[in-house]
Amino acid sequence: MFKKTLLAVGLSLFAAASMAATEGTDYVKLEKPMVNAEGKLTKIFSYDCPFCFKYDVGVDPKVLPRIEKETGLAFNPIHLETKGKYGRIGSEFLAMCLLRDKAAGISVESKDSLFKKAKDAVYVAYHKKGERWTSGEAAFLKTMTDATGISADEFAKAKNDPAVKAMCDEWKLSYDVAKIQGIPAYVVNGKYLIMTKSIRSLDGMVELVKELKEMK
Repeated sequence: MFKKTLLAVGLSLFAAASMAATEGTDYVKLEKPMVNAEGKLTKIFSYDCPFCFKYDVGVDPKVLPRIEKETGLAFNPIHLETKGKYGRIGSEFLAMCLLRDKAAGISVESKDSLFKKAKDAVYVAYHKKGERWTSGEAAFLKTMTDATGISADEFAKAKNDPAVKAMCDEWKLSYDVAKIQGIPAYVVNGKYLIMTKSIRSLDGMVELVKELKEMK
């Protein structure tokens, strides 16, 4: 009986050790922490990134609610303007939507979120319908204005708002993180970049975020 207990304890300790995150394999500690990212799970993405779209559809809806509930980390999406022909205007529009959602107290993942409506509309158009907006920026913008009910004229004024400009300027800094392993890039507390290639399951991702959240 005693030997069985020791064996059980040994296996338990081995399992715990095997679950420990390994730097360089499961995550990378950023040399320079991201600004305004403490207490958040940041996701860096681009509208024209196929892997970002796949994670948005197949991973985020299943893990984000759990991560928020089990860790208290708030979801912090950042659009990368350096990727995609319409990256800059995409960032401006999404930043505007995100700020409006926050002011209204609406979760970024809520079906009523302006950010989610704009993001989903562009994702679906690009990745499911093959839209490339060859007629120009106005066509790209129309995809988002139609989805959100925000007019082009309203956006033209809003994008010059200091808060929108400040958020877009802050988002530009995410390029240094994105280039480490590509996107989507998930960062815990602005310090620990998850190596997505090491993710084997949804449960594993949640557990990894929980572990990284406790690191100093």
